[in-house]
Amino acid sequence: MAPIEPQPGIMDIAPYVGGKSRVEGVTNVVKLSSNENPFGPSAAAKDAVVRATHEMHRYPSTDHAELRAAIAEVHGLDAERIICGVGSDEIIHFLNQAYAGPETEVLYTEHGFAMYRISALAAGATPVEVRERDRVTCIDTLLAGCTERTRLIFIANPNNPTGTMIGMAEIERLADGMPDNCLLVLDGAYAEYVEGYDGGAKLVEQRDNVVMTRTFSKLYGLGGMRVGWGYAPKPVIDVLNRIRGPFNLSNVALVAAEAAIRDTAYVEKCRDDNTRLRTLLSESLAEHGVPCDTSMANFVLARFADQAEAEGCDLYLQKQGLIVRRVAGYNLPNCLRITVGDEPSVRRVAYCIGQFKAGDR
Repeated sequence: MAPIEPQPGIMDIAPYVGGKSRVEGVTNVVKLSSNENPFGPSAAAKDAVVRATHEMHRYPSTDHAELRAAIAEVHGLDAERIICGVGSDEIIHFLNQAYAGPETEVLYTEHGFAMYRISALAAGATPVEVRERDRVTCIDTLLAGCTERTRLIFIANPNNPTGTMIGMAEIERLADGMPDNCLLVLDGAYAEYVEGYDGGAKLVEQRDNVVMTRTFSKLYGLGGMRVGWGYAPKPVIDVLNRIRGPFNLSNVALVAAEAAIRDTAYVEKCRDDNTRLRTLLSESLAEHGVPCDTSMANFVLARFADQAEAEGCDLYLQKQGLIVRRVAGYNLPNCLRITVGDEPSVRRVAYCIGQFKAGDR
């Protein structure tokens, strides 16, 4: 009997590997590998979760109306143009499922988020990777990479794992120059870390070919709840809701996210703390001869002389109980991505990298 074969493209997917959370033989590790908020969710979100436990036997809403209303209120958006998903990953998956497919292409940059490629292949589309310029998204190479088969273009801004960012004028140039039958997707997973940046929301409202995705996993400290959202033209939202599962988000996740987004004072404090500690980390690493690009997110990309030095530093840090992220899979073999933790963690990882560079191995 012949084996049952999956759809073309599925077996080309290398499963996504998250950041490590433990080191064998080492206790009390500090995890700086997954860009999590070191301060966790707000007290308001925690209280909402406790209250929600009394309703865990009830099905959640199918339209996420209360969470969409809260998002719209806080960000000044149209609730009817918002869709919620299991992290922004699910919105990315919906977009590929709805708009890509066999004989189409999905475009992204060489250091872009791994889920762009994974979701494209899952939809049967061809993923197309274009070059960046010194670890910064390059609009010229994206425009040159477009063909009549291009259906989706993904940009993370700020980008992960580089932390770099481009201006809105450049994004508008891409939206103007890309093919007519194509959607530009602005992945704003780290947008909240940039003071005054709307993640591209205004551009979404001005055009019919731009979509924005956001998440509660980073600044809001709800990575374990898996809540994301998208903002798009109404016709796109209508399409995505036709393939979205009716109960894709739990009661607990919905109320946690609503409480989190309304607690604006906590959000501002976390953003300010991250900015201060990110500067401390990058400046401390520079003093030890380890450069980083200017990061606008909650991590830095530490650059080493070569892959061997980066991997050697990672192993040394693991022995010290510090877990960071290798990013060779993102075409950055000589780099380590380091989450901005709390102040003791920032000082500890910078000190240990200094010890490694000084030859104390």
